[in-house]
This record gives sequence, structure tokens and C-alpha cells, in this order.
Amino acid sequence: MEVSYCKYILKFKQPSGTSRGILQQKETFFIEVSEGKRYGIGECGLFRGLSMDDVPHFEAQLDKVCSALKKGIDVTPLYIHFPSIKMGVEMALKSFASNNSFQLYQSRFSKGEQPISINGLVWMGNIDFMRQQVFDKIKAGYDCIKLKIGALDFDEECQLLDEIRAHYSAESVSLRVDANGAFRAEDALQKLEKLSQYGLHSIEQPIAAGQVKAMQKLCSLTPIPIALDEELIGVLKTKEQAALLDDIQPQYIILKPSLLGGFAAAEDWITLAEARNIGWWVTSALESNIGLNAIAQWTATLNTSMPQGLGTGGLFANNIQSPLVANMGVLQYNNALSWDTKYIS
Repeated sequence: MEVSYCKYILKFKQPSGTSRGILQQKETFFIEVSEGKRYGIGECGLFRGLSMDDVPHFEAQLDKVCSALKKGIDVTPLYIHFPSIKMGVEMALKSFASNNSFQLYQSRFSKGEQPISINGLVWMGNIDFMRQQVFDKIKAGYDCIKLKIGALDFDEECQLLDEIRAHYSAESVSLRVDANGAFRAEDALQKLEKLSQYGLHSIEQPIAAGQVKAMQKLCSLTPIPIALDEELIGVLKTKEQAALLDDIQPQYIILKPSLLGGFAAAEDWITLAEARNIGWWVTSALESNIGLNAIAQWTATLNTSMPQGLGTGGLFANNIQSPLVANMGVLQYNNALSWDTKYIS
């Protein structure tokens, strides 16, 4: 079979802020597999500055993987430390094996019969910009809102949360916040205690990853459920994953298949979490609609009713046209719409 890859630059409709900086574009890579009339496509959702495989020789390694696949050689040793490539290979081969290249997992979602509940994502900016996003999302039908915090003045962020709660109760609108590790360990608990007055559902990664003892203490004392996100990246062995969860004992974990090494790897985390009564939900990591489609179809097989973080498809001006539609707080697969991959390769 023929195997190749190509780079694709996704361009944000407007600059999008996080505590790590402003994003204006997102680089991604597609693996294409073909033989006769059969075709498969996968996405290696490399995330610069966050993925463990953000290394200078990433593209050279991806080329090696594609060459090995073409020759029928086992690629496992080549992608073991490259989670996004592992994800792309898993996706491409599953796509290739399917009768429909874009139907990787069969469910009521992929048939267009049942949508997935998702949160509305609010990016950082000035407070007026964030406020506008929040109320626009709520008016658009989202009853779960996720706000990026940690880069602006903390008191201003709290004032925004207070304003939201003045209009919408915790019962009518669920609020999640994501600090992306922006809080200092020494004053994080104080900030969580202040945030707790706003009836938040959870806070993602309040302090930077790698501070296991500090995070464990925070999770044991927190008045707000804590979800680990960046903390999971680069923890590849089951024994190490189990030890991390046992040591920190978080309330939730966030599953980003592109950063964890694919769907099978994410399912391993789920098994470990559920055995410890730790909750979880799935979040995309700024993939194109190719990757988002696969992640959403996989998520739909997990039978979860909690809002998922899968509303990123509308962020890009040049995303791949697809049947995915985010509206009224859900992600739907509209089979009346078609795929358009003419910009790929």
C-alpha cells in the first residue's frame, strides 16, 4: 500500500489566548494510506510547546514511520515516544480498514441520530472579550462553559465569574475553568478557595505539571474538584500511570488522545481511573476536523453523558469541511453534509 504524510497549517479565525500565550495558527500532520480504491487518513495532532513529541526531528521520525508502514514493517518501536504519531497511525489504519474512510466507529452519533453534549470554550482575551464570549455561548444554547484563566488579573477573572453567577445559577449553567498550570503552588489553595464561591464544576491543572506532592496536597484539600490534564502527558507506562493516580488522587482526569498516544492509550487511562473512582472526560487538542471526527466517534462509544470538550472545530478559518456541526451545546454528525479534503496533500 502507499503511505505518505503532509503538513497542514490551521489558521485561527481570531487570535486565541491561553496562559501559555496567544495562538494564531496550529500546525498538524496527516498520514494518508491507499491501495487501489481503499483510502485511509489519520491526523498526528502535534501541539507545539505541549506535546511530548515536540522535538526537532519530529518530521523525520514521521517519515520513517510512513516508510516502515509502506514496507509492512512493525512501526511500534518508531512511535513509542511519539504519541501524536501513534495516534495518527492508529487513526489512519482504522480509517483504511473501514468501508467509509470517515466512519471509524459505528454508533448512533456517527449515524447522525444522537449528538454529543459539549462545553462551550471561552478563550482568553481582555475581560470584555471574555464576557462577550460567555454570554454569546449561553445564548447559543450551551449550559456548560469552560473558561481559560490564569493569564489576566485574578480579581478581574473572579469578577467575571461573579457576573456570570449573578445571571445564571450553578444549576442552570455549569462552569469549568482551566488554569493550564498558571497558579503558583504556594498560593493555589487560596485561589481555589476564592473560586469555590462561584459553584464551579471543576478546575483543570491549577498548578504546573511535575509537582506531584504539591498537586496531591491540593487535591486532598481543594474545595473545587481538580482535573489533571498536562500532568498525564509523557506518562506512558501502565505502572507509572497507576502510581501517578495513586499518588495525586485527583477528582478527574482529562483525556486528549493526540497527547496520550491514541484511543487504546486513552482507554487504558480510563480503566485505571474508573478503578479508583476518578471521573474523566474527553477533550480535543486543536486537531482539524479529521482528528476531531475520529475523537468524537470514539467518545460516542464510551456511553458518557457528561459534556465533553469537543467544540474546537469552529475555531479555524481553513478547517477541513466535514459533517460535524457544533450547535446548541452539542456536537452533531450531519450526514447530509459531505467531506472536502481537497486541501490535503
